[in-house]
Amino acid sequence: MKRVVSHLTFQVLVAIFIGVLVGMNFPAFAPTAKLISQTFINMISMLIAPIIFFTIVLGIAQMGDMKKVGRVGGKALLYFELITTLAIIIGLLVANIFQPGKGVDVAATHADPSKIQTYQESASEMNWLEFFAHIVPKNIFESFAKGDILQILFFAVLFGFALSRMGSTGSSLIVTFEKLSQVIFNIMKMIMKLAPFGAFGGMAFTIGTYGLSTLYPLGKLMIAVYMTMALFIFVVLNLICYLYKFSLWQFLKFIRQEIVIVLGTSSSESVLPSMMLKLEKFGCSKSVVGLVVPTGYSFNLDGTSIYLSMSVIFLSQVFNIDLSIGQQITIIGVLMVTSKGAAGVTGSGFIVLASTLTALKVVPIESIAILLGVDRFMSEARAITNLIGNGVASVVIAKSEKEFDQEAYKRAISPKTAEDVISSSYE
Repeated sequence: MKRVVSHLTFQVLVAIFIGVLVGMNFPAFAPTAKLISQTFINMISMLIAPIIFFTIVLGIAQMGDMKKVGRVGGKALLYFELITTLAIIIGLLVANIFQPGKGVDVAATHADPSKIQTYQESASEMNWLEFFAHIVPKNIFESFAKGDILQILFFAVLFGFALSRMGSTGSSLIVTFEKLSQVIFNIMKMIMKLAPFGAFGGMAFTIGTYGLSTLYPLGKLMIAVYMTMALFIFVVLNLICYLYKFSLWQFLKFIRQEIVIVLGTSSSESVLPSMMLKLEKFGCSKSVVGLVVPTGYSFNLDGTSIYLSMSVIFLSQVFNIDLSIGQQITIIGVLMVTSKGAAGVTGSGFIVLASTLTALKVVPIESIAILLGVDRFMSEARAITNLIGNGVASVVIAKSEKEFDQEAYKRAISPKTAEDVISSSYE
């Protein structure tokens, strides 16, 4: 019993339950709860930039083959595009069949169009050519200060390649970077012990701010979204796992602590460092994890893609706008681009939804106000699906590159050692 109580997964689940109770009974505590949750996320965020940098640099420097780096990156981007497009199509199909927007009373949702001004302004500033050009930093120190993942990724690839070309001369720097990387991961392990507080704050803020009553008018949409994401994980991703000969269920068991933390904090970035560590323990090479996971946080957002496609159809149904097959194909095309601009943090999906509706000019952008109250309750599903999707992608790319340690995988899924491996990740 003592071992169960001291287990991080149990502590986070208890914290989430307490957060729900506090949010329901003490809504005035919501601002303080948000501060608690945001502080935990900030503590994790401060480690993301150095972890990504050291992981990628060390992976490439030790790989020593730039062609291989390009091949891994190309495979990852192709995989991301195929899977996110499939997620968009599945979202559209379920929304058309289930029709969650039919019969929704707009007045019952208490929608406040004035609240969407911030998202409209952010969406109007989004230029997708600039988004891709933005990957190249003009000041890398500014990129580290802002935690811009893609810019850090770009610089780290160049740094790692340059270091690999130094041969034995750069070996001392590689050793230093390895020691610094170990220090950063040790800090991460200490911070992860505070995960229950972050989960408690995140859930207390959500319930205290929006209340469970906001779920009722849009309950059908929530059911449809959660059902679709479950379908995507346990059918689509499970099929991919089967084809690449590893168990989705065993993988989910292995990363269950990350899943419950994301459930509580509503942010997949809160577990990015620990997820990278877990994937290495699961059998993926450091170089593949370093390239695939950070890139996936901007380009492989399966859950966000599903949510965006379903939201567009939902809003068209609420306002009785009959979208033709041609228009829905256009939606797929637009979302293939706009979904890549959503980062792995809460709220970004709304900005992308606003930019998508602006590009389509079919559904009024003011209509997204309907989703404001319930969006937070669906962000957990988005973040968890994104997390699992990126984890599966890393294993797939590692296996395709023969950069997967089968013995490490067997140890990871072994009932006798799995608990020790998971526990040791945070000790």
